[in-house]
Amino acid sequence: MDIGFIGLGHMGRAIVANLVKAGHTVRVWNRSPGPAQEAAGAIAVGSPAAAFAGDAVFSMLADDDAVREAIVASGALAQAKKGLVHVNMATVSVALAEEMAKAHQAQGVAYLAAPVLGRPDVAAAAKLNILAGGDAKTLAHVQPLLDAIGQKTWHLGEVPSRANAVKLAVNFMLGAAIEATAEAAALAGAHGLEPDAFIKLITGTVFPGPVYEGYGARIASSSYTPAAFAARLAHKDLRLVLAAAGTAKVPMPLASVVHDALLETVAMGDGESDLAVLGKTALRRAGRKT
Repeated sequence: MDIGFIGLGHMGRAIVANLVKAGHTVRVWNRSPGPAQEAAGAIAVGSPAAAFAGDAVFSMLADDDAVREAIVASGALAQAKKGLVHVNMATVSVALAEEMAKAHQAQGVAYLAAPVLGRPDVAAAAKLNILAGGDAKTLAHVQPLLDAIGQKTWHLGEVPSRANAVKLAVNFMLGAAIEATAEAAALAGAHGLEPDAFIKLITGTVFPGPVYEGYGARIASSSYTPAAFAARLAHKDLRLVLAAAGTAKVPMPLASVVHDALLETVAMGDGESDLAVLGKTALRRAGRKT
């Protein structure tokens, strides 16, 4: 297929590489041109509108403002040909997802929300789990592309914003798990157990699995860079979680705790560090060496 791709951060670059590997023609645009020019096998284009051509266009952008700027304010959506499919893989607010679905419908452009579960290394291995919301026929049209970048596509129904709500729910659980691990490790450390020993204990008994093992290892070793999932992005996601919860009148007191922990982390200058830096925040609160 002839594909456009907008947004070449760590995730976007890994996804583009797999689309190229699968034999597709991929035209790429990024706000800063360097990553687009360095995307091996892809064709760098000069505007988002130039990416909004061909059979489909993917976007993987950082937040609501970036999506609005690149897709709407740039004129890319207004210039898109009828029948094009836009697959929006960004983690955005439920409100923006609803806004985007209406804007695409008005332009005659098919729209899928398709945020993903997985970090850049998972994306590079084409093992993402893709949370898809939107028309089933539209999804079927681009499923071969999704198969090239992920291990499973979870169709969550015809309403695109549902996929974004589910992604936010998952990211809330991730943040809560890491905050709990960080606080528990600080407590165990205050009573003389080294972080590495504590993480090995919990992951070898009651909390096995990639979240506790992967982030736990970073907490144990105080290894917070380079970031696979930056704390500032996690903070953004928790802000969106609380907004979605407020709209739906769903109390989420634990989400408020995690949000505030991430806000503190960002305020202390650790926003570009990995989410595991919550371990540092927990130690700092406890007056222990960080």
